[in-house]
Amino acid sequence: MVVCTCLVSLHIPGSGSLKAKRLVVRRLKDRIRNKFNVSVAEVDDLDLWQRATLGVAVVSKDGYFGQQVISNVIGLIEAERNVNVIDIQTAVR
Repeated sequence: MVVCTCLVSLHIPGSGSLKAKRLVVRRLKDRIRNKFNVSVAEVDDLDLWQRATLGVAVVSKDGYFGQQVISNVIGLIEAERNVNVIDIQTAVR
């Protein structure tokens, strides 16, 4: 069993309140969950209006498959026009 994880720090320039930020983050998390069947949660920067950190986890039998899924998730996040990616950290265990 292999666990692939990813932390993605985001800047949300159009957000003027926590409510607006959470709307953007919730929609992004729902898109990621529905498309890739992974675990995703907002794990840091909860009280900042224009920052968010998402944690993504994939458990698979094959490490290569898990890394491909994480790579595809990162691609989806980078293509999102409402957010800017600040930092990405990945790990395979």
